[in-house]
Amino acid sequence: MTRRPDALETARLALELLRRIPRGRKVTASELHEQLREAGIERDLRTIQRQLDMLSQKFDIERDDRNKPYGYRWLDHATGLSIPNLTPQESLLLLLAEEHLRHLLPARLMKSMEGFFQQARRTLGNDRNARLEREWPGKVRVVATTQPLLPPRIASGVFETVSEALYGNFWLKLDYRNAAGRRGKADVMPLGLVQQGPRLYLVCRYKGFDNERNLALHRILGAEASTLRFERPAGFDLKRYDDEGRFAFGEGQNVRLSFRIEREAGLHLLESPLSTDQTAVERDDDTLDIAATVTDSAMLEWWLRGFGDAVSRVKRAPLENGSHQGPG
Repeated sequence: MTRRPDALETARLALELLRRIPRGRKVTASELHEQLREAGIERDLRTIQRQLDMLSQKFDIERDDRNKPYGYRWLDHATGLSIPNLTPQESLLLLLAEEHLRHLLPARLMKSMEGFFQQARRTLGNDRNARLEREWPGKVRVVATTQPLLPPRIASGVFETVSEALYGNFWLKLDYRNAAGRRGKADVMPLGLVQQGPRLYLVCRYKGFDNERNLALHRILGAEASTLRFERPAGFDLKRYDDEGRFAFGEGQNVRLSFRIEREAGLHLLESPLSTDQTAVERDDDTLDIAATVTDSAMLEWWLRGFGDAVSRVKRAPLENGSHQGPG
């Protein structure tokens, strides 16, 4: 019984190594050691080298010992594990996930997955049966609903540090310059990471305060993760925080919005309502009377102004926050 945990850990290490050994190129023990460390699996290099030597004897894995450091790769005919043989569909899914999640997952986790992403690219590039999967990324696209902007530059190491502190519930020490140009240092509790268009925002609480703030990552000049963990506030919910309009420059105040809009300009509101309780009345003068429960915000004001003279008779009647009904 005393050997069981060691055996389980050895088996886990072997499986993790088998998953990360690539096809078509060689990987060294040091590279695998770094991948495992990035994934939170701490083993010394010598242990990994011994495991690789054993695996190359038991599986269809080539060990290139002509030069040091030795390189390891799955042989072309190897079929021992399903993971090293990603299907074209699995490869497509992985690459789409890489593109859309690179700023929403901890940097260390994304880095630890690099071997899988490379393998997915090789599968789509080399598999003769993957023509339709290769074509798919050229058939779909997410388009901007506003004027496209280039993402602002984020200081080196900031995203990695912030995402790791958020992932592990560690306090963060930040050097931050706000929109007015004022610079200061603060200890913050990271609670959420939000992408809004090309920008990334950290939702956090300053030490000694119980309210949330949004800090633009590109305004963080330096970040250092503390070794001290915090208890994530039980009452904080990132989805609710967003639903309250905190990223639309609002304070969470719900209103019953009503306005009149020319039918041509407001036709899309009949297809994509402002809220689940929206009402729309078509008038004889080719206009629409729209009413909906929404969160009041600067973004709402900008949206209304964007219609120019096509919108008139705008009214906002304040409601209790519990009366909000979102898009569903």
